[in-house]
Amino acid sequence: MNASQRIKPLKRYSQCFVCGDKNPVGLNVEFCQKNGKAIGEYIVQDHFQGYKNILHGGILSTLLDEVMIKSILAQDILTLTCEIKVRFKKPVKIGQRLFLEGKPKEDKGKILLAEGEIRDEADEVVATAEGKFFRAEGEMGKFLSESLE
Repeated sequence: MNASQRIKPLKRYSQCFVCGDKNPVGLNVEFCQKNGKAIGEYIVQDHFQGYKNILHGGILSTLLDEVMIKSILAQDILTLTCEIKVRFKKPVKIGQRLFLEGKPKEDKGKILLAEGEIRDEADEVVATAEGKFFRAEGEMGKFLSESLE
């Protein structure tokens, strides 16, 4: 196994809603880097329902945003979200295990592009996203880096 194939945990902010391990109301997703992508898993909790036994689409959007940001963070680049476009493919039921994957697509200097995808246990795509992210440099970059652990 070469260095790019190893699974390496990615940095997190302990109070982040998505990846924070100390946020009592968060999703507590641990993200890792593998083959130049960010990956993670999440088991859908019942308190995030939109309709009966269906995960709220806002949580799917949030997971996609985070996995795309983590794919860029895996390159040691700090960013803030400018825009995301989400495509919902099928409803997600409460209790399902989801597999998250994000990959950087293009570095345009101040703007970086990434893609995200969420699959269910049947390996079916439940949602995809494309995102634009603003490179955080200077004071903003310093501020963000102080949050990471």
